[in-house]
Amino acid sequence: MKDMVEIRWHGRGGQGAKTASLLLADAAFNTGKYVQGFPEYGPERMGAPITAYNRISSERSTVHSNIYEPDFVVVVDETLLSAVDVTAGLKKEGAIVINSGKSPEELRPLLKGYEGRVCAIDAGKISEEELGKNFPNTPMLAAIVKVSGVVGAEEFIKDMEASFRHKFASKPQVIEGNMRALKRSMKEVRVCGPEIPGGPQAETVEEVKEG
Repeated sequence: MKDMVEIRWHGRGGQGAKTASLLLADAAFNTGKYVQGFPEYGPERMGAPITAYNRISSERSTVHSNIYEPDFVVVVDETLLSAVDVTAGLKKEGAIVINSGKSPEELRPLLKGYEGRVCAIDAGKISEEELGKNFPNTPMLAAIVKVSGVVGAEEFIKDMEASFRHKFASKPQVIEGNMRALKRSMKEVRVCGPEIPGGPQAETVEEVKEG
């Protein structure tokens, strides 16, 4: 389908991957896109591997299956790289975004020969420093928005601030912490492009304007 972007999330129960996929669907919907955001149901015990999905397009989609050939993959827990085939079906024109303190270059050898862009964001560190707890889904959400471009950066920030103000009306410190985490993640996500003669090209994604 024209302009369709498919995203697959890998995480563990309790890390918020499903919540992040639904927040992304809401943000894209608010920009006029047709969206799907849903988990793959299975054992939902704390710490068990879980999968969630997004379809975002400019036209209504009649497809409602799981996503087997995603444009982007988000890995909320780095330990899943050795437990799950996270790059299965991932298009080389797309990218994988991994929650890790390692560089994209260090992560690439763990991805079974994946040739596309490898992106890294230390979501745990950001959430602990900005929120006081390890809630990696908020930084990972911002990182995939920045890498994929499915929602404009400024539109996304405004939409998330409105969402947080509604959800945490009596907790302004939570709103401020989440907004700092989002903006910081969009600045700090690291991207390594496809390997070319002379080695991979690494860059920092451009900064989002402060709101």
